[in-house]
Amino acid sequence: IRAIVESNSVRKDHIAEEILARVGEGVVGVYRLTMKSGSDNFRESSIQGVIQRLKARGAEVVIYEPALEADFFEGTRVLHSFEDFVDTSAIIVANRFSGELAAVRDKVFTRDLYFRD
Repeated sequence: IRAIVESNSVRKDHIAEEILARVGEGVVGVYRLTMKSGSDNFRESSIQGVIQRLKARGAEVVIYEPALEADFFEGTRVLHSFEDFVDTSAIIVANRFSGELAAVRDKVFTRDLYFRD
């Protein structure tokens, strides 16, 4: 179990480094906190670990999560308008690709290689 936890941590570090290399000084937008499409459970989602790593390295991060009504989640600003989110974000990190992102595909960073859940 320890090896799995360590592997997951290394993976989050690697993903954060890839995002930072692509975004430079721009704002990192996180599209949805959920791990699977159609879910509203994000309490333990791995993207939270990536967000922590990005912020620890000085990146500005914003979140678009329609399931959240609050203006902040774990100290990170939540944008409630998809249009504002897209305009603010230099790169959009998406755990799962969504048709909603199709028009801004060039901004999207995802590990969802097959664009399906």
